[in-house]
Amino acid sequence: MSGMDKAKNKAQHLIGQAKEAAGKVTGHRGTEHHGRADQTKAHLHDAGEKVKDTFDRLVHHRGAGPGRRTP
Repeated sequence: MSGMDKAKNKAQHLIGQAKEAAGKVTGHRGTEHHGRADQTKAHLHDAGEKVKDTFDRLVHHRGAGPGRRTP
């Protein structure tokens, strides 16, 4: 995951936390729910990026060790 993606996801998570807190303080449930949704989106984006990173590592580090044939 690039540094920019991490920063965007962290920002979205922090914005979600702020919205959720503001919603709780003001009693506005819609804002609270939107805050939770923003946090969930950030977590899902993080998970997706981690899956992509893992796949890239597996594909790129699949060197020709003993018993492996290179195409």
